[in-house]
Amino acid sequence: MAENKTKDDKSADRDGDEASKDAGSDRPAQVVEEKESTTEHSVRIARKQVRYKAVARTTTLKDADGKDKASVFSISYTRQPEGDAADRPILFSFNGGPGSSSVWMHLGLFGPRLIDLGQGDVPTRPPYRLIDNDASLLDMCDLVFIDPVSTGYSRPVPGEEAKQFHGVKEDAEWVAEYIRHHLGRTKRWSSPKFLAGESYGTTRAAALSDLLQDRHGIFLNGVMLISAVLNFQTINYQRINDVLPYLTYLPSYATTAHYHRKLAKSLGNVHKVADRAEEFALNEYGPALLQGRRLTGKRRSALVARVSELIGLPPSLVEANNLRVQPHRFMKELLRNEGRTVGRLDSRLTGIDYDRGGERPEYDPLFPFIMGGYTAAFNQYVRTELDFESELNYEILKSGLDWNYGQAGKNRYVDVSEDLRAAMTKNRGLRVLLASGLYDLGTPHFGAEYTVDHMPLDDSIADHIIAKRYEAGHMMYIHEPSMAQLRKDLVAFVKLATT
Repeated sequence: MAENKTKDDKSADRDGDEASKDAGSDRPAQVVEEKESTTEHSVRIARKQVRYKAVARTTTLKDADGKDKASVFSISYTRQPEGDAADRPILFSFNGGPGSSSVWMHLGLFGPRLIDLGQGDVPTRPPYRLIDNDASLLDMCDLVFIDPVSTGYSRPVPGEEAKQFHGVKEDAEWVAEYIRHHLGRTKRWSSPKFLAGESYGTTRAAALSDLLQDRHGIFLNGVMLISAVLNFQTINYQRINDVLPYLTYLPSYATTAHYHRKLAKSLGNVHKVADRAEEFALNEYGPALLQGRRLTGKRRSALVARVSELIGLPPSLVEANNLRVQPHRFMKELLRNEGRTVGRLDSRLTGIDYDRGGERPEYDPLFPFIMGGYTAAFNQYVRTELDFESELNYEILKSGLDWNYGQAGKNRYVDVSEDLRAAMTKNRGLRVLLASGLYDLGTPHFGAEYTVDHMPLDDSIADHIIAKRYEAGHMMYIHEPSMAQLRKDLVAFVKLATT
């Protein structure tokens, strides 16, 4: 159990004694109070005791004219004694959605406290508890968990519309502004700097990698991409895009079918299954789909049989879906005869639908597995161990945000891989870790690896992207063996990017 040694509660007004006035109005703008709570603790990580300071606070971000725009909530952890900050890395972490708070990697991977979900494939019953996180990265890096606007306790200030923060470009710009502000306030400009994003958070991290350099002169040492989606063409199904996503999902279908014992044992272990499926997708499946109506007769029948063999669905169903099985259909069909569905974000988990004859699963079984525990644990933790109080609802995962995807539309897709390539080209010391789960049907591993394989990187920096795979789903850190391996890979990555 983390030891709470001292508490220091304080509320700090924003800089300046007078509020600026609203444009075009004689009324003074509302003063946005910044709240902060500082506590001290210790935790055992990798068999060593680590003392640290935790700061839970809101930060008021301003526009170029000094007008208050948003109150952003964050939780930071700094190892004690602080020593020379120039030598100690700082890691900025956020999750995805868009619309997700930072709680998942905070209490599931990087932070000093860990939600105990137990083992198995059914949700842990309440009450939920936090335990010390022996795999935390706090022994290697100081940590900052950022909740983008409209998530966690972060909100636009009164009078400001939320939509100005909701978009690929808008979101990246305001998170970049928070990072710039944090580096200045804590005097960490000289520290080695890392970003860690999960899911849509990887989209944000890739966009930030170039934006931070070009806009603020902030050059990163490393970017950690957990369950990445950089090019949305690899996961979006449309008539105009009827080849690529079927290739990138096929290996994840195969690994899922292998996990649920729907494949022949002769295909080998899960890694061999993934390799076979990827080779087939690139060398046979993709070229065949490109033929369209020209694919007929024995060639088509042979392809149907091969797809069926690799993904565990009957040939008749593969044929009925024109060789293009979409994720919702696969999730519903693989275990239909057993009255179960497989999960989207973690296909090891299974769900039970009311309508067994339907075409889509009614829910993703990962969410009941994690939602209750993370929500209760965080709300208790922030009030008791971190001593931060707020009457706001902590938005763990806010759905329904009207997100501006910019120029992406019917025939275009968000693609931030070019931002990452540009950042790596201009900052040739930048390293990237790509971590993927073999049972992730939300951001399939082959889609992420396909994207980086097609980034036109110069040969001198091509090996600066390191890809790792784990026998788990989207949140590979809720699988204990994967968590242990991920910790090793993260430690090695930090050392590589700072030496």
